[in-house]
Amino acid sequence: MSIDDRPTLAAPDDDPYLWLEEIEGERALAFVAAQNQRTLAAFGGAGFERDRDTLAAIFDRPDNIPFVSRRGGLLYNQWKDAAHPRGLWRRTTLDEFRKTEPRWEVLLDIDRLAADEDEDWALNWVSTLPPAHERAILALSRGGSDAVVLREFDLTTKRFVDGGFTLTEAKGGVDWVDADTLLLSSAYGEDMATPSGYARAVRLWRRAESVDAAAVIFTAENEQSVWVRAGVDRSVTPARVWFTEGLDFFNHHLWLGDANAARTKLDLPTDCWMTADGDWMAVKLRQPWTVGEVTHAADDVLGISLSAFLAGSRDFVRLFAPSPRRALQGLSWAGGRLVLSILDELKPQFELWTPAAESWRRQQLPGLPEIATVDVWRLDIEERESDGDLLANIQDPLTPPTLQLIEGFGAPAVLKQAPRTFTAEGHVVTRHEAISVDGERIPYTLTGPANLTGEAPVYMSAYGGFGHTIRPAYNAALGKLWLERGGSLVEANIRGGGEFGTAWHDAGRYAGKRLAHDDFAAVAADLVQRGVTVPKRIAAQGGSNGGILITNMLVRYPERFGALFCTIPLIDMRRYTRLLAGASWIAEYGDPDKDEDWGWLSTYSAYHTAKPGQPYPPILIATTRRDDRVHPGHARKMTAKLQTMGYDSYFYEPAAGGHGYGTDNRERASFITLGVRFLARHVGLAMG
Repeated sequence: MSIDDRPTLAAPDDDPYLWLEEIEGERALAFVAAQNQRTLAAFGGAGFERDRDTLAAIFDRPDNIPFVSRRGGLLYNQWKDAAHPRGLWRRTTLDEFRKTEPRWEVLLDIDRLAADEDEDWALNWVSTLPPAHERAILALSRGGSDAVVLREFDLTTKRFVDGGFTLTEAKGGVDWVDADTLLLSSAYGEDMATPSGYARAVRLWRRAESVDAAAVIFTAENEQSVWVRAGVDRSVTPARVWFTEGLDFFNHHLWLGDANAARTKLDLPTDCWMTADGDWMAVKLRQPWTVGEVTHAADDVLGISLSAFLAGSRDFVRLFAPSPRRALQGLSWAGGRLVLSILDELKPQFELWTPAAESWRRQQLPGLPEIATVDVWRLDIEERESDGDLLANIQDPLTPPTLQLIEGFGAPAVLKQAPRTFTAEGHVVTRHEAISVDGERIPYTLTGPANLTGEAPVYMSAYGGFGHTIRPAYNAALGKLWLERGGSLVEANIRGGGEFGTAWHDAGRYAGKRLAHDDFAAVAADLVQRGVTVPKRIAAQGGSNGGILITNMLVRYPERFGALFCTIPLIDMRRYTRLLAGASWIAEYGDPDKDEDWGWLSTYSAYHTAKPGQPYPPILIATTRRDDRVHPGHARKMTAKLQTMGYDSYFYEPAAGGHGYGTDNRERASFITLGVRFLARHVGLAMG
């Protein structure tokens, strides 16, 4: 397909496609419309519509698990189905929720609101006022974007409050101080946004007061900081306020104060995690920390009395010690106990720590499986309201999720079971390791038929960034459209993730990002070496940070793949810091304006390394216009460049979706189905 590549704007780095960064530009939208038409003409049709409708029906099933959180004794849920594609915000009691078909009290019908106001509304999040939870701030998003409109809602009358708190569209959040006062962390207003587009100040916003007149009580000290936030901690009386200044994605300053000011800066490493409850605090380190004559190791978790710490004590209790393949995944409080989520050789473990003046007491959370993907979290939104009840979600690639309730830290009891949405007979889940270019062992999970032919159609995926851990889960969409039709699925735990702690993440960060990509290519090679498949039958997909991964498979390892699907991607690493939230990720990738950093960024900026005349496999690059996190220009420009070079490349960009695949289940189904059918056609999986 011919692309007009004549530059119309000043183009840094001689970029002829800069005009595609104009999200709503007339010329850019004409490009998008033409590309969408071409892609749907090639991969749409009756088969696409059938599969899309099948997936939408699965996503809309009435027996899907309604995940809940408890506020003031009631369980709240956001629910979407065919009759309510934008969703319902609703609530019920725990006793009612235990029933097969619970009765729900609907608080807000988002579809009706969108129709009444002629807006493309989605409900992003909710902040309610404890302890009664009769008032809420609703964050309404247009088309799924991160930027939201804030509006006060009365849960008793089920109406928006006339003359209540209202704020126009911006990125940010709020927390309630009391019924007439909010802590506002928002990019709205003059000089209120950081270079990354997030809030640079916290304001104390009182009822009936113009937001422009709200007092600024905390401001970022560093001009390049990513964001500031504030949250009310009601685990003590009177409540305290925690203020955070995000220096970059992994480093921050933490302050303790009240609703009037940040008063005490905590003497902690800037890259640690800290969580406090009452007079106790727990700190998870990222790097070694020397305090006096004691050096605490990277990834240790330390406990101490908060008041003692503020008074100068550093007499920590070590609660967790890592090992090379044992790493903490998260920590949180529930009912006065600290819950540690751990992966040991990728097997889940959960520990409970009860703090005390003499010593902290440890116990294992009982009754959970070791061979599964398990998530555990507090049922109550507010720790002060928590009696220790936890929720657990348990699944594996062939077993749909089970939602369990753990009351009082006892044995779990099943609350809900998700439906089985694809045929799994004859399939198995196995774990393997590939050897990367430097000899590192890279784990991956293979799900597919027990007896593979040696030419299995394989769908590979990975992420490899920001310390985010990938675990094998039940995927209703790929199970139905790929596994059930004879394909196999592979999820790779490449470096850059958090599976094995800080060292694993750091190995795939900055210049190491290229090594993370080598890991993924090594898994593809291992599948061939073990006789599972051949390169032409390997499809691969990755999104966001995974978009860098997929485009590097295209330009660096084209011989190992039959087709690629690149979603909501970063690609242009020269300009990424200038596009939307890109500056917030410098701590993961580096700063392209620094010669040293550009030295490594240029090696995995596929937008710059792509060249004509190579054996690149077919690729579909898909984004959404309302993604205000990763700029759609990345996907647009890469497509234009590849097509100009004559490559078999396609593009898809729906108008809504945010940094995801859609704002409703049908949009999600369309996005996924298009990508699956594209991959299936090119690697020879029969789709019908």
